[in-house]
Amino acid sequence: MPFIMLTVLIDMISIGLIVPVLPALVGQFTGSHADQAFWYGAVAFAFGLANFFGSPILGALSDNYGRRPVLLLGFCGLALNFFATAFATALWMLIVVRLVGGAMQANAAVCNAYVADITPPEQRAKRFGMIGAMFGVGFIIGPVMGGLLGAIDLRLPFIVAGSLALTNLAYGYFVLPESLPLERRRAFSWKFANPLTSLQALSRLKTVGPLVAVIACNGLAQFMLFTIWVLYTTFKFGWGPLENGQSLAAVGIMSVLVQGVLLGPLLKRFSPQRLAVIGLVSSTAAYLLWGAASHAWMMYAVIFANIFGATVNASIQSIISSAVDSHSQGQTLGAVSSLNSLMAVIAPMIAAPLLGAVSHLPKDDWRIGTPFYFCAALQMIALVLAFLHFRRQRHARAEHQAAASPRQTEETM
Repeated sequence: MPFIMLTVLIDMISIGLIVPVLPALVGQFTGSHADQAFWYGAVAFAFGLANFFGSPILGALSDNYGRRPVLLLGFCGLALNFFATAFATALWMLIVVRLVGGAMQANAAVCNAYVADITPPEQRAKRFGMIGAMFGVGFIIGPVMGGLLGAIDLRLPFIVAGSLALTNLAYGYFVLPESLPLERRRAFSWKFANPLTSLQALSRLKTVGPLVAVIACNGLAQFMLFTIWVLYTTFKFGWGPLENGQSLAAVGIMSVLVQGVLLGPLLKRFSPQRLAVIGLVSSTAAYLLWGAASHAWMMYAVIFANIFGATVNASIQSIISSAVDSHSQGQTLGAVSSLNSLMAVIAPMIAAPLLGAVSHLPKDDWRIGTPFYFCAALQMIALVLAFLHFRRQRHARAEHQAAASPRQTEETM
């Protein structure tokens, strides 16, 4: 775990560095808030589209060749992405660069498969939480550094991020051990590397199929948030790279606190199923409150109040990971990543037009929070679907136990 946690940390610092400044960089090539929202949505769409097709391929390759070489390929993709973005001189260059970077970058899925390789099923929720905590630490350090560097030069964070990606490449090559032994590897097949096929296989998984819709709704809401956060706070509160970096660091602090410290005790008190439901309730309320916030400090208040919202991903990933055998972890978690990547494709097409449509409104107009209200609706749908699915599972188990009890009594007699 220490090896892969350090890998994830460096990876997320490099990604976090660019979050506060990429929308502003896009804004250098546009002339209005609406145009900036549209073209930033296009840049985000390009990355998500390439990642959607690339993630299951890289996940299946990691089942065949091991996790380590695929992670190294991802670090190369990130470095190329960052350095090329730093020197882009037109919008089309940003879009092409994000396409290439998205196709080569599936580190999140492969890291989760790495954790599943080395962890017994009963400990996976906690360890996925530890990986989530490293994501959080990266999002504490990265955005703050990105905000500070972006205040000097908007392109400087991309150069530093590319350097960190190369550092991770060197660390992975010389230090990171392989987690998947030869006897547990699986031959590569284009059939299973097809993103649509992998999604169908995910939906057919016994006991977790309906959770695909929950992952989709939750992921779409999160990617819409990622798409509009910096633009929204810039339009409504006048935040720059420094302020946005600080707000994203606050998100990272909460992620570390919840997934690195509180998740273990919470899992002793609640099952992953119940924790997922509670987290979806918390997230629904958080999106509504972000949309209705009238002062900048309120955004921070909601971030720190949304404690259970940070437990949803770890809880659901644990449920799904425990439903498959050890030979298919890479493909399955690659399919989950592919589903999330599909949501990353769809999110900018919804979030950017929604924000662009209300960007002309006065800052105190409640309608400017429309994208967040839409996210709240998505979380509510996910909540209802998860609640109904877990209730059906409980009833099925109860009926099975009731049917088994008479047979056991007869055998005893």
